[in-house]
Amino acid sequence: MDIRLRAEEVERRMLVSCAALSSSTRGRVVEEEECVVRTAYQRDRDRIIHSKSFRRLKHKTQVFISPEGDHYRTRLTHTLEVAQIARTVARALRLNEDLAEAIALGHDLGHTPFGHAGEAALNRLIEPGFRHNEQSLRVVDLLEGGQGLNLTWEVRDGILNHTGPVRPATLEGQIVKIADRVAYINHDIDDAIRGGVLTLAHLPGESVEILGSKHRERINNMVLDLIQTNYNESKMIRMSPPVQAATDQLRGFLFQHVYLGARARREETRAHHIIEHLFYKFQECPENLPGEYLERAKTDGTQRAACDYIAGMTDRFAIRTYQKHFLPVSWVE
Repeated sequence: MDIRLRAEEVERRMLVSCAALSSSTRGRVVEEEECVVRTAYQRDRDRIIHSKSFRRLKHKTQVFISPEGDHYRTRLTHTLEVAQIARTVARALRLNEDLAEAIALGHDLGHTPFGHAGEAALNRLIEPGFRHNEQSLRVVDLLEGGQGLNLTWEVRDGILNHTGPVRPATLEGQIVKIADRVAYINHDIDDAIRGGVLTLAHLPGESVEILGSKHRERINNMVLDLIQTNYNESKMIRMSPPVQAATDQLRGFLFQHVYLGARARREETRAHHIIEHLFYKFQECPENLPGEYLERAKTDGTQRAACDYIAGMTDRFAIRTYQKHFLPVSWVE
């Protein structure tokens, strides 16, 4: 018996009946020989971690564009926080921790430079719109390495449906969907306080009373609530009604005072300017696209290829590319 078969047997013995077993995956688009050491979901996790798209997350904005300070979250640190929360909940509920981790690590691979400002800009520019969850699936299906990562159906489903109205098919994917919200609500509050946008006194009193005033208290209470609410083999992962209401209130507060506030709108305008100019530049002069995207343009069109290229950029690369095409170049005699 090889190591993978032993691991699959451990899953069958240790996980609850509603867990997604790696031995029962719906499989990959392109069939592959199984690894002798890793389960299917462990293999997906490793492919994501070793991808270029994953490494670029470290230089992509979470909320605050070009912050001056070393402790603000990036898209990578956000992803790691989501993965840790998802693993904790999955382990406690005896669900498939490897699947939850793989989905969490891949859920934001398609996010644009400049955070949600970049997503909003591309959404206006391309038909039928741009959504980062759909782009994340496009990354793992097609773009990474020029051919995608050929992930399992369950990981792809979790990535696609981690946001929006559709619920992931697996309980592990549903955990990631909630863990994503738990992570960004709390770390965005933390970063907003660090940046002087908020103080603790600004937070809604009802939410603070239920969830706590400190960063660690809020996360701990949300995670404990998730575990306690779903401990008896739930058919759907959910928060308890009081914690859900408090969480929704905090999220609405952040949209009003941080994501859509005056300071955010000022930076958003600059981000939109960069992305719009790059998008139209590549439309007019597709020869400026890298070779792999020129090839993509032959099948998917120049607009889609330009969108793919821009969406994959880090903040700093987008700025450098804008400078290259639109600002005077220094020269010496």
